[in-house]
Amino acid sequence: MREKKRPVFVIGHKNPDTDSVCSAIAYANLKKKITGEEYVARRAGHLNEETQYILERFGVKAPEYIKDVGTQVKDIEIRETAGVSENISLKEAWTLMKENNVVTLPITTKERNLIGLITIGDIATSYMDMYDSSILATANTKYQNIIETLDATLVIGDAEAYFNKGKVLVAAANPDLMENYIEPNDLVILGNRYESQLCAIEMNAACIIVCEGAPVSLTIKKLAEEEHCTVISTPHDTFTAARLINQSMPIRYFMRREHLITFHVDDFTEKLKEVMSKKRHRDFPILDKQGLYIGMVSRRNLLNSDRKKVIMVDHNEKNQAVDGIENAEILEIIDHHRLGSVETISPVFFRNQPLGCTATIIYQMYQEAGVSVDKITAALLCSAIISDTLMFRSPTCTAVDRNAAQELAEIAEIKIEELANDMFRAGSNLRSKTPEEIFYQDFKKFSMNDTTFGVGQINSMNSEELTELKGRLYPYMKDLIKHAGVQMIFFMLTDIVKESTELIFVGESAEQLISDAFSIRALGDSFILNGVVSRKKQLIPAIMADIQQ
Repeated sequence: MREKKRPVFVIGHKNPDTDSVCSAIAYANLKKKITGEEYVARRAGHLNEETQYILERFGVKAPEYIKDVGTQVKDIEIRETAGVSENISLKEAWTLMKENNVVTLPITTKERNLIGLITIGDIATSYMDMYDSSILATANTKYQNIIETLDATLVIGDAEAYFNKGKVLVAAANPDLMENYIEPNDLVILGNRYESQLCAIEMNAACIIVCEGAPVSLTIKKLAEEEHCTVISTPHDTFTAARLINQSMPIRYFMRREHLITFHVDDFTEKLKEVMSKKRHRDFPILDKQGLYIGMVSRRNLLNSDRKKVIMVDHNEKNQAVDGIENAEILEIIDHHRLGSVETISPVFFRNQPLGCTATIIYQMYQEAGVSVDKITAALLCSAIISDTLMFRSPTCTAVDRNAAQELAEIAEIKIEELANDMFRAGSNLRSKTPEEIFYQDFKKFSMNDTTFGVGQINSMNSEELTELKGRLYPYMKDLIKHAGVQMIFFMLTDIVKESTELIFVGESAEQLISDAFSIRALGDSFILNGVVSRKKQLIPAIMADIQQ
């Protein structure tokens, strides 16, 4: 089952900021206009207060959250093997398998609830195993199944009734001997001898099967009707009828009901591979989000998996990317940070410029493509530039960023200073948030040589609020370092008005690292970094340079 062509996801980094989200939205729109194909913005984390404010202010729906871009069951070919009723015969199941070239049939209800499976091996076992003559009744076999299996016609009786008592026997002897072994409720396979048919009915047989298409007399029909004996006529001889009749048993008697291994459409294929490597089954049922059966997959289907296609914006490091990025097909990377650790299988379009904001690059790409920027997109891109450059105060800000923001502000009909004050005020409204929510609002991990560290940042225009946040964040960081998977953690409390940062730290060697990098001493549990407001251009390069030494 192939769905329509899947969209390309445009995704920013984990713990997304305003630039990451707005650039993803704007670039997805640009690609859609240029190609006519489907490009969809997604986010790899929770939105911070500032970004939420921007989207709500300009009436833009937030991109949906995507946790992992690894290949899922819905990305591979799901074979639409129809579910069958538990009442069909073994012969019909065998025929369906041959017609559809499959070795497993799913057994479902009319509502598509999966209740069992039967394999070609199960059917073969049913043919080879020795069963006593009462197996047909034990399996509660419908007469309709017997009629279909023997290519027969119903002469007297109800095809929807069940043969559920007695044994199956072949009446090869003369009528005198038959009276000694036919018992009430038996099913008797016999020929065209009137005496044998009459004897079986008189002995209260539940059903007689007349072979070789022999005619059934009116007397036999009338007597059978009176005695409630089902009469079936088959063109096969008695040997063939006796050989085939066990194939009329319903598959419910042989199907597997317990410990069924199923997968859901949202399961990742890595899970399938792990299970398939341990199980010898050829096919596995797939259920939809409501738990209803939709099809089957096999090992062969995994070879045709369609990896998700992704465009990365505002980052190019694996540890900042959405989970599963190593299993996705990266098409493009648009970024303004240092070169990171993402590896691709094939060449990609990679645009990296030393600008203050990815949104500036996206604006340039609109201009280069000759695509006009609408008011809403202009507002988003302008907001992203204001955010990432701290309204042009950051050392990462260039004249290109400033000019782009001013042009976008004109298109969007907004005032930059007014918007900046509103969005920074919204972004620093953190009193109701937990330390964890604040910490991960803008947190990134970095590594160089054998050193791993994380850096978070909060920008505020309120010094008192930053002091209050420090008192809440520092205890959280001391506890987090024990299981965060990094050696050091730093957090930048950046005062936009004063253009300075108080850097709090935890972790062995963290204090010494900053002291060496900036040639200053710590004041208790933090450093005051005057003039430092940019993580990307001021803090990280200084830390990396010291680690290299």
